[in-house]
Amino acid sequence: MIGLIVARSKNNVIGKNGKIPWKIKGEQKQFRELTTNKTVIMGRKSYNEIGHPLANRLNIIVSNTANYTGENLITVHSLNEAIQVAGNKDIFVIGGYSLYKEALPIVDKMYITEIDIEVSNGDVFFPQFNIDNFELSIGETFGNDIKYTRTLYTRKRWIPNCVAKNMLESSG
Repeated sequence: MIGLIVARSKNNVIGKNGKIPWKIKGEQKQFRELTTNKTVIMGRKSYNEIGHPLANRLNIIVSNTANYTGENLITVHSLNEAIQVAGNKDIFVIGGYSLYKEALPIVDKMYITEIDIEVSNGDVFFPQFNIDNFELSIGETFGNDIKYTRTLYTRKRWIPNCVAKNMLESSG
């Protein structure tokens, strides 16, 4: 499974001045739950913002300019190479913009936390995607001062008509 996980504002902002433009208690709980003991793929800027490998995960950094090494830390030069290194494990693309944009055509699931704020002067935005390619499940809304809603977009799978017809006939 190739997943993508992101939090975005109502105006689609995911970054401002090299940082996530909000701090909301509990908002990153789902991120930890989903990615622990999995493989996370991130770009160099996202890794530099975090400043260290995420614990209990294989951290794969995509960079053409830096080379990071360490325990559970690998540097590669492309998303494709990162996916190959991860093998058959569950993968989560966790940022930034360029990797999100490159991953959108191939992700199976997108875990998008919708933050109920408008961010002025944001400089990194979540890429546009064709919502018709996904089924949307809206989860719970959390937060006190700033509300946020967890959503799940699952890619629709195209089934040829002849296969669908055979599936219906064999089940009936």
